[in-house]
Amino acid sequence: MDQMLREKPRQNFAGLWNISFGFFGIQIGFALQNANMSRVFQTLGSSIDDLPALWVAAPLTGLLVQPIIGHLSDRTWNRLGRRRPYFLTGAILSAIALFLMPLSPAMGAPLLFAAAMLWMLDASLNISMEPFRAFVGDMLRADQHAAGYAVQTAFIGAGAVVGSIFPWFLEHLGVSNVAADGGLPDTVRWSFWGGGLALFAAVMWTILTTHEYSPEEQAAFAGAEPEEASLQPVRALASKSYLGSALWIAAGLVVILTVDGFGLEKEVLLLGALLALYGLLSAFGIHFAKRGRTANMLSSIVGDFSGMPEVMKRLALVQFFSWSALFIMWINTTPVVTQYVFGSTDTASAAYNEGANWVNVLFTVYNGVAAVAALALLPSLSRRFGQVITHSICLTLGATGFLMFFLVRDANILLLAEIGIGIAWASILAMPYAILASNLPQAKLGIYMGLFNIFIVVPQLLVATVMGSVMQAFFPGEPIWTMLFAAILWLISAAAMLRVRTTISYGGEK
Repeated sequence: MDQMLREKPRQNFAGLWNISFGFFGIQIGFALQNANMSRVFQTLGSSIDDLPALWVAAPLTGLLVQPIIGHLSDRTWNRLGRRRPYFLTGAILSAIALFLMPLSPAMGAPLLFAAAMLWMLDASLNISMEPFRAFVGDMLRADQHAAGYAVQTAFIGAGAVVGSIFPWFLEHLGVSNVAADGGLPDTVRWSFWGGGLALFAAVMWTILTTHEYSPEEQAAFAGAEPEEASLQPVRALASKSYLGSALWIAAGLVVILTVDGFGLEKEVLLLGALLALYGLLSAFGIHFAKRGRTANMLSSIVGDFSGMPEVMKRLALVQFFSWSALFIMWINTTPVVTQYVFGSTDTASAAYNEGANWVNVLFTVYNGVAAVAALALLPSLSRRFGQVITHSICLTLGATGFLMFFLVRDANILLLAEIGIGIAWASILAMPYAILASNLPQAKLGIYMGLFNIFIVVPQLLVATVMGSVMQAFFPGEPIWTMLFAAILWLISAAAMLRVRTTISYGGEK
């Protein structure tokens, strides 16, 4: 009994650093993608209205990759460990994608090549990122989960600062920030290449400085769930009817049929196809479970998704609205700032490129604020108000920042807006995961963290498919309205957070 109740060793700050340092590199990759891909697509000839469709590959990839990687990493154990094989695989593929992306203008179909590299980059980043979320739960005892995710969030913010500031920094070193029509500036090209090297080095640091607990050691720690209990969600599938699957398929077909009838953008077809596909896959998962085949990946993923814990369901709603606003920001900040603050939509003009570089500065500020807030602000707020109220407050501050983008036309004042957005970003990256890691079965952290990503990805897909239709119908050529939508979504998310119930505070006290 004493062995079964043994706690994991407590990690010092160096241990917390090593566990999450790889995320510093991963976030450099994400920051380069988020801050520069709209610029790359516009430079290669894409219009503002086509940006959501080109971005759709990224969230779609995360939707497919993360649950699969989560499921596999829960069941992996080899010479590299449980999660680290996926860190390494994702890092190698991400570095390759970052190297190839700047070569897009030289390809026969540059826009298509850039979209393909975005897909490869996002898939690779997700292969590494998903296990990192579960890695904190694997390596730390419950009373250190919040501290672990706070350090991870600080590295996310720091990595995003480095990735976002690369082009601006290189310009001030004398690297050219303007290229001929259809070409990418040297600042962008060298940023992607340097980012690839930094990403790979940071992930290798975590791989080489950490030692994972074996399955036997994990089973001996306090809080480990019996194997029989972990199989319950997939076994419960056997008692389910096919009605739910049929409804998902029907919903997908309805969406597909309404595209032509209502003149919606063609990207909405993807949304309908995904709804129908999930219905079909869930039907197969139920079928396998009814026949006693509960060990297959499909039934496991469907069973865990349908049987997710209540706290995860409530946090899922919060994530849905939170990430809808974030994706709006990543797609539209460059068009908004260049058009309304710097007064240009000509991608070859000095004004447009100055505005695009200022977006890198703005993204640097909100990520820098997030890095500081994760360690200096969130713990104190949480100790005083609790996790739920703290996250709600932070989301409200972020909504205020989006409202400033809607109202303000001064580039310097927008820096103040990024402070609120940065605080909200820090909370989004830390609070939900700290709550989940302390309330989910430890043996299934990978799959549950992967499934939680669905509620990050689905809203991004909705933005990428539906937002274009909304903007084209009501605000053609006026991306500024997207910032008002983002503010409203974060206010809804702040209200939804008040429904989450947890007894664990940010600092680990009950």
